[in-house]
Amino acid sequence: MPEPTPVTSRRGLLFGTAAVSAGALLVGCTSNDTKSEKPAANDQPAADDKPGKHVTIGFAGPQADHGWLNAINDNAKSRAKKYGDVTLEITEGSNDTAAQIGQIETLINKKVDVLVVLPADGKALTQVGLKAMRAGIPVVNLDRIFNSPQAYRCWIGGDNYGMGLSAGRYIGEKLKGKPNARVIELAGLDNLELTKQRTQGFDAALKNYPNIRKVARQAAEFTVESGQSKMAQLLQAQSRFDALWNHDDDQGVGALRAIKQAGRDDFLMVGGAGALSAFQAIKADDGVLKATVLYPPTMAASAIDLARALGQGKGVGGLAEFEIPASLTLYSAVVDKDNVGQYMSTGFR
Repeated sequence: MPEPTPVTSRRGLLFGTAAVSAGALLVGCTSNDTKSEKPAANDQPAADDKPGKHVTIGFAGPQADHGWLNAINDNAKSRAKKYGDVTLEITEGSNDTAAQIGQIETLINKKVDVLVVLPADGKALTQVGLKAMRAGIPVVNLDRIFNSPQAYRCWIGGDNYGMGLSAGRYIGEKLKGKPNARVIELAGLDNLELTKQRTQGFDAALKNYPNIRKVARQAAEFTVESGQSKMAQLLQAQSRFDALWNHDDDQGVGALRAIKQAGRDDFLMVGGAGALSAFQAIKADDGVLKATVLYPPTMAASAIDLARALGQGKGVGGLAEFEIPASLTLYSAVVDKDNVGQYMSTGFR
């Protein structure tokens, strides 16, 4: 899902974590009864408890063929259940552009009150976003951005450049006292704009640490298998380095396998996205993985909050404005052993 965006997206057609959690930012809107289900993202209550106008939210996303995308769907469904005044109409999800357009058009024809759309391809689905907006159905554009701001009322998503910055700052602070420190990078798919943005942020952060030099970079494919094979190549080529930044926790599973097979433990590793497996490894603190930088799937729960606010004509709690913002870029927080307990419930499988 490479899009030329003012705010960035996560993955291509196959792939889709915040310091802003599903309940932390949002919405000075309403709810009826407090239900007993576990919150979508954490232990905070869903918005506030006042009942409001009933809102039917249509949710359309790509096929959940990856842990992060599956977590997106789970967060949306769980958050909607927190509200007795919300009905969620959710599509099956597809990576086929034509199929997803058809699913969204069906939701438009059903006259849902608000649409939440995570497009498989933002550029290709811009026209159907425009169609919904022209039909008077406000659109919350989730993560992968449409080409035109006219195709959505609000965008919410993660910060790929910020992921790189956070990873670079963390590594920089850990190595700032080490002369001639060496860093390597295991990136994602290089044909995606988001991968370039993550690398750009990482490189920008490292410029603040003149004692650190990036000595190698290898692109993988956001999969366990590619993470293992590409990491094995890096380990063979680099006999000494002090830190590794891996763009994605799923491919990080494979990278950690390669590291274990090579018997290496002479460096620290930082991951990316916020998978449960990464949180568990960080908490155990018995390997090279010391931190991960978030690209939170809790954004889908927040998107439901925003959609509900739009349907009820509300704003965002804590802000003076009567309307919700036009865009919300989530912060890429660093999760390490000091704060991992706070984020454990948000980790995706």
